[in-house]
Amino acid sequence: MSNSLNPAQHEAALRLRMAAEHGQPCAPVRSLLGELDVDAAYAVQTLNVQHALTQGRRLVGSKIGLTSRAVQQQLGVAQPDFGRLFADMAIADGEEIAIQRLLQPKVEAEIALVLGRDLPYEKHTLADLIGAVDYLLPAIEVVDSRIAGWDIRISDTIADNASSGLFVLGSRPVLLREVDVVGCGMVLERKGEPESVGGGAACLGNPLLAACWLADTLARRGDALKAGDIVLTGALGPMVSARAGDVFTARIQGLGQVSARFATTQGEAA
Repeated sequence: MSNSLNPAQHEAALRLRMAAEHGQPCAPVRSLLGELDVDAAYAVQTLNVQHALTQGRRLVGSKIGLTSRAVQQQLGVAQPDFGRLFADMAIADGEEIAIQRLLQPKVEAEIALVLGRDLPYEKHTLADLIGAVDYLLPAIEVVDSRIAGWDIRISDTIADNASSGLFVLGSRPVLLREVDVVGCGMVLERKGEPESVGGGAACLGNPLLAACWLADTLARRGDALKAGDIVLTGALGPMVSARAGDVFTARIQGLGQVSARFATTQGEAA
C-alpha cells in the first residue's frame, strides 16, 4: 500500500502521526488530499494503521463514524466512515483515563457488537449480521482529533482514523434478542446531569444497518470483519466535550450502563 501512495499522502500520514506522538494538534490534511477524496484519505489511514502494527499494536475491531444524517450533511457526504480499533485504545468500565493521552476529547454513547462469526461477503443481509453477533455491550467512545480545533472535513477525519481516541466497554454482555436496538433510549450523563440524549434510531436508523455497511465495506477492501472483532456501531446522540475530572455514564435501555472517568491529575491513570 505505502509504495502506491503519492508524496502528499505520505506527508499527510506523517503529519497526523507526529501530532499524536507529540500531543500537538496539526493543520488539516485536506489541502494535501483534496477535501472530498475519500480513497486518498483511506490510503493515509491504512498507512498509519500499518505503521501502528509494526510498533506492536494489536487490532481488535473497527468503529463506524458519521452515522448521523445531520453530520453527514455538514461534511458533504452521504455515507458513514470507519476507523480501526487497537487493544491499547480499550479502557475498562470505570477505569480512569489519563487526560494527557488525548488532545481534544469528546465522548458519545454507542452500542458495541462483539462478533462470534466472520463476515466475509461483499453484500451481507441483516440475517447474516444477526447470526454473526455473539453479544452486545454498552459503550462510550472517546473521540479525538489530531486536527487543531476539530476543523475537519471528510478527508481529514477518515485520514485521522475516523477521529478515534479510546473506547470504554460495559462489563455485562447482553444477547441481541434481548434488546430493541432501534427503539432503545439513551442518556449520557456528566456527574449525574444529562448532557446528551438519543436512541438506537439515531444511528443510521438502525445500528445493525450501520454494522452491515461496515461489514460490506471491509469485505470489499479485502479486510473482512472476523469472529472476536469489536464493532462500535456509531453515536446514539450528540457528542459532548470532555475535561479532566469528568465522569460520564451512558445508560442504554436494555443494555445497562457504562462509565468513563477522566483523571483529575497527571497520575497513573490509563
